[in-house]
Amino acid sequence: MHLIPPTVLILASGRGERFKASGGSVHKLQALLAGKPVLQHTLDAVRASGLPWHVEDVGHPGMGDSIAAAVRHTVSAAGWLVLPGDLPLVQPATLQAMAQVLLDRRAVVAWPELAGERGHPVAFGRDCLPDLLALQGEKGAAPVVRKWAEQGRGLAVPVHDEGVVTDIDTVDALARAEALWRQRHAAG
Repeated sequence: MHLIPPTVLILASGRGERFKASGGSVHKLQALLAGKPVLQHTLDAVRASGLPWHVEDVGHPGMGDSIAAAVRHTVSAAGWLVLPGDLPLVQPATLQAMAQVLLDRRAVVAWPELAGERGHPVAFGRDCLPDLLALQGEKGAAPVVRKWAEQGRGLAVPVHDEGVVTDIDTVDALARAEALWRQRHAAG
């Protein structure tokens, strides 16, 4: 029996205000990283993972609203990997590993961890559907993660992918991501 993988929800509807306040002249998802927009790097990683995906790029009041809307658009999915569009260095293998945690049913909620720091994408099983659909406001899915983790159905997945914690919120963060990108590609 072939299991259907979860769908990657790429969140691309934020306003990017911190990036602009830090001196950015364009929206952070359109800022260039190694000559290509940040969002394009994220989409390339998702496509390379082979997982189904959905981009949520309609303006919403907060991250919770964006996640709920994306889940509504993919309500029949086997589960969801919530990935902010400003994580251009996330590796396709990490996306596949997070999907596999849900497929193995080792958890209802799982998050990647790099050296003790929680990252994205956060993986949610079908059991989370009502909670995800009810999200609103700025907090994102943190309450859902907390609920399921407190029930012993959450799992931290150790990864060796700095891309899970390298989000582009400021011009300085973009410069750090560019340096990491150069290191990664110089190493081959």
